[in-house]
Amino acid sequence: MSNEQTKGQLTLRVGKNTLSFTLVDTQDTEHPISFEPYVVKSGISMAANLREAFKTAGLLGLGISRARVLVDSPVLMVPVELFEVSKMTEMYEHAFPGRGQDSELYNVLPDLNAVAVFAINRDLKLVIDDHFEEARFVCALSPVWRLLHQRSFTGTYGKLYAYFHEQRVDIFAFQQNRFKFCNQFEARRAHDAIYFLLYVWKQLVMDSEHDEMHLVGELPDREWLTEELKKYLCKVYVINPTAEFNRTPASLIKEMPFDLMTLITKGR
Repeated sequence: MSNEQTKGQLTLRVGKNTLSFTLVDTQDTEHPISFEPYVVKSGISMAANLREAFKTAGLLGLGISRARVLVDSPVLMVPVELFEVSKMTEMYEHAFPGRGQDSELYNVLPDLNAVAVFAINRDLKLVIDDHFEEARFVCALSPVWRLLHQRSFTGTYGKLYAYFHEQRVDIFAFQQNRFKFCNQFEARRAHDAIYFLLYVWKQLVMDSEHDEMHLVGELPDREWLTEELKKYLCKVYVINPTAEFNRTPASLIKEMPFDLMTLITKGR
């Protein structure tokens, strides 16, 4: 077994204003997961923050040469039959203008016949590439989509999903092996979130008596939001990660984002 394998698998998670490092060591049966959030300094770029983290963060000082990088940034969803790498940047910049300092990346989602195009700041990517021999970039929503797509096949009624993270909400629904709906909205306040959730519900002509709404992640004002939704919809559920993942080690770390928890527990 190589020295790299004995150290475990390292995952960096990069959000708009968040940064964390996670090490999974399956040989350590008592503490298999080390989670290290990094306090981001607001006055400097994320690339500069990561440079500082390489000097101080314990998990980044272990000499691991390969890493997964979970990137939480706006996503452009493209049907797999329409995707062309040569047009990826043009399409992304058209959908999300003003991101000229980014490098565009993509993940193929074979289960959903789609390609997720996302982006990371170019300077930040350079810092990552400089410090690792191999870095694999993963759209933060990919493991969440995969998990909830599998969930969508249980039962006979329609399901609308909402994942809250980074003060945004991603709302999506599936139809067999494709997205029926997929979009992201700003959701700093619960009032904003409920407006978007009910708007999408109405747009998809879902049944308020039988169809289901499933919420997960960092819900703003969780109790108020769920109670208000139940005034309009009969079946509103909040996914509990601890129960969803059967009390796996990752699910017991309260500070860990659901997408990272899902990636570690279920894979991409």
